[in-house]
Amino acid sequence: MSGPPAEFDGLTALVTGGASGIGLATARLLAARGARVAILDRVIPWADGGRAAGTDGPGAGTDAGALHPVIADVTDDQAVRSAVSAAASALGGIDILVNNAGIGAAGTVEDNDDDEWRHVLDVNLLGAVRVSRAALPELRRAVQRHGQAVIIHTCSIAATAGLPQRALYSASKGAIYSLTLAMAADHVREHIRVVCVTPGTADTPWVARLLDAAPDPEAERAALAARQPTGRLVTADEVAAAIAYLASPLASGVTGMALAVDGGMAGLRMRPPDPRD
Repeated sequence: MSGPPAEFDGLTALVTGGASGIGLATARLLAARGARVAILDRVIPWADGGRAAGTDGPGAGTDAGALHPVIADVTDDQAVRSAVSAAASALGGIDILVNNAGIGAAGTVEDNDDDEWRHVLDVNLLGAVRVSRAALPELRRAVQRHGQAVIIHTCSIAATAGLPQRALYSASKGAIYSLTLAMAADHVREHIRVVCVTPGTADTPWVARLLDAAPDPEAERAALAARQPTGRLVTADEVAAAIAYLASPLASGVTGMALAVDGGMAGLRMRPPDPRD
């Protein structure tokens, strides 16, 4: 006797930056819930049948064949268009777009030169623009099939809170937050929802690389954990669960909003710990 259909049965998703971290966790979760999923990244270690370094490949309960790989750099418009077309062809369309590809940057406005500003904005902001632009015709066709489609951007707490040593990164994510609202207004009457998640500091490979570059990585990790009221970094799986909610047909009434996954960082104002405890 078969059970009820999975939440995403019959739906397709494209996840950028899907080879690791939040993107891979999201791709796995959507696939586990019934979606056909493609991941877009510059490098996908298991695309030739191997396994991803530091993971069990695309696995964790998901067969390698369940995640269709497409290789592209989001700074290359033609490569993006080709990759989106290939993903749509392989999946039979695109109902869900998760714009997750991004890079970090540390420093004040004095510390990052113009070339670094251009590069980070090219990846974090224009990358999302390029993929969305290429995917919109497929999303419109998805609306004709299923009544709605959705774009989800991975934003950040850095878009809405002033964080030290994050001027460039914060500017790029602040732009993603504003882009989310503008796109939601542009496409709401087409039944294409546009939303974003705003994670706190997440325990992902690129955050690990930022920590490794700090003078005292352990002290920096402890400081980042301490500024979140839960006292720990957010996990990639926790962010993926929020993305899956926003992607779900059950969230059909949700557009033009940001869902915080930050351990309470945005809204809570905690007293310092009592040294007597």
